[in-house]
Amino acid sequence: MIPAPFDYHRAGTLDEAIGLLARYKADARLLAGGMSLLPMLKLRLASFGHLVDISRIAELEYIKEDKGAVRIGAGTRQATLERSELIKSRFGVLADAVPLIADPLVRNRGTIGGNVANGDPANDHPAIMIALGAELVARGPKGERSIPANRFYKDLFVTDLKADEILVELRIPVPPPRSGSAYRKLKRKTGDYAVAGVAVQLTLDAKGAVERCSIGLTNVAPTPLEAAEAAKMLVGKVPDEKSILEAATAAAKAARPSVDRRGSVEYKREMTRVLCTRALKAALERAGRS
Repeated sequence: MIPAPFDYHRAGTLDEAIGLLARYKADARLLAGGMSLLPMLKLRLASFGHLVDISRIAELEYIKEDKGAVRIGAGTRQATLERSELIKSRFGVLADAVPLIADPLVRNRGTIGGNVANGDPANDHPAIMIALGAELVARGPKGERSIPANRFYKDLFVTDLKADEILVELRIPVPPPRSGSAYRKLKRKTGDYAVAGVAVQLTLDAKGAVERCSIGLTNVAPTPLEAAEAAKMLVGKVPDEKSILEAATAAAKAARPSVDRRGSVEYKREMTRVLCTRALKAALERAGRS
């Protein structure tokens, strides 16, 4: 339970942090909340020669609405998201998910950027960002670039971030009227990762048909998944029990879970179907009220 030796660097600015990453490259790792990184270091599942602490860079902590998007600084704590009235009013999926992340101690320290950038398919925010159509803003020595959330994850713990880049902001489009979103998650106990989780965002037209829909899946593949074909099955339809079941079944088929102590492949796929059904119904109810 003792990490391998490393040098600790506390960055006072983003430019300083980027400079340290550029200097030490693959031997450096960012430390924000540390809720994922520190256990990995203690168990010697990972080892880095340099830790760059960005937890005190104030410019990374904010939630604001601007030009049709809600912009969230990557250093924003989970607890701050949980208390935000802007988040609660705009994104039911986040209001559902954040209180289910680990426990209050972790939410007080953990950041949304760390959760998204870690590349862990068991984290909740990646699938949610995919469902919400978020843009992830990375900054490096060559400036900023924007990466769609559904193109960000490449493999288990592998993302599109370069070694000298930092995820600095998440930009989530403000949903149009008659939109709703929801997150449904199954876990064995408080603090555990999900057996499976499903994030849904949809918009209804004036006749009650689904105009757009997106579905993100948590912890049922080596990366967070977008169940794009399942979502397409609802577009243009006024949802009923049959169409919801068909879409949820398609989402379960898209899942690629592995066997572990949380369950078998068949069990996790079935839970994906159940959770997708529940998330779709909740999102539809919210869209009907908006």
